Amino acid sequence: MKIEEKTMDGRYLRSIMTRQKLLDAARELFYEVGFEKTTISKIIKRAKTGYGTAYVHFKGKDELLIMLMENVMQAFLDMADTPFLPTSKSDAKQLILKQVTAFLNMAKSNEKIMTVFSEAIGLSQSVNEKWNEIRQINIHFITKDITYAQTMGLARTDLQAEIVAKSWFYTNENYQWAIIQNATTSSIEDIAWTITTMYVDGLYLDFEQ
Repeated sequence: MKIEEKTMDGRYLRSIMTRQKLLDAARELFYEVGFEKTTISKIIKRAKTGYGTAYVHFKGKDELLIMLMENVMQAFLDMADTPFLPTSKSDAKQLILKQVTAFLNMAKSNEKIMTVFSEAIGLSQSVNEKWNEIRQINIHFITKDITYAQTMGLARTDLQAEIVAKSWFYTNENYQWAIIQNATTSSIEDIAWTITTMYVDGLYLDFEQ
């Protein structure tokens, strides 16, 4: 390996390490004091890096939080994009119930970072915009699933798919935050079964109809 290549590799590795140190420091502080009380100065000090070096990687704490949430958000989107090809109302209910339960369990399993994210949504425009982006993508996928069910004669066609999709996502979102904030005494299983049953019974058709 040439000297120039070794130098470039060394710089790249140091860059990766610095980036990870900043992410780790941000996570620790977010968990300890929350989003509002965390400052980029505290993060840089905890990571033991220079200001100039830190700003090469991240513009501020908002970007650090979004980066920490990236894997979680992608998991939500991957779940929303799961193939949905029911052949009956009961089949649709099973698929939807499984998806809702997984969605709520995923939120619960990421409770710490989701709690920070929930706080940040009300304080940071960029974090709020990122969540709105995730929300709209989820609604798009739900709308696509409803349209498929309507096309296959499984769901009511007198209801506008996108309006139903928004209502369904907001219901799931509200319970997601309630579970994360321990604002409900109901189990995830009971919540998932109840809201899925109401949703499916309101939208899907029985064959005898």
